[in-house]
Amino acid sequence: MTAEGHIIFAIASAIFAKRAELTPVLASADWWHLVPAALLTCLLPDIDHPKSVLGQRLRWLSHPIARIFGHRGFTHSLLAVAVSLWLFQINVPADWFLPADVLQGMTLGYLSHIVADMLTPAGVPLLWPCRWRFRLPILNSQKGNQLERALCLALVGYALWFPPGMPSFGANGWPEQLFNTLQNGVGRLVNGQNG
Repeated sequence: MTAEGHIIFAIASAIFAKRAELTPVLASADWWHLVPAALLTCLLPDIDHPKSVLGQRLRWLSHPIARIFGHRGFTHSLLAVAVSLWLFQINVPADWFLPADVLQGMTLGYLSHIVADMLTPAGVPLLWPCRWRFRLPILNSQKGNQLERALCLALVGYALWFPPGMPSFGANGWPEQLFNTLQNGVGRLVNGQNG
């Protein structure tokens, strides 16, 4: 997927996450926190590709990551997301200057990139270091990015149309329960409690 596609997809993801009230924090998130935070990280997984938009600007970081992991390796996995959440859990004090909606927006932007890359034939290794690729090959980059642009813009339209707080989303819905379970699991690992 192109950088443009990832940016539009991240905007659609941010709008959908807020309107669907995926978590209480996202439901009450400030639009001026959520969307820029998602945009800030939506290109970050491609730091493993020296010719990507971010890779060209941060060559000193991109080249070693590309050599160690290759493109669409570690940075495109759920392990990378878990490590990021773990680092935030350890290093971010409770009274940190960055609001919770910004942190969740940054996570959302990163995840939107991974989901968008799953729509390509190459897919992503969600369970890295296991090499299985997860894909739903709707988009083929060899046919140009017109289909990609149309799909991403349609997703923005759908996200804007989506009725806020649909059942099974919102407070006590499955996304909130999943997020709480993951957050509690990471918290137990950080604190060294396995039970």
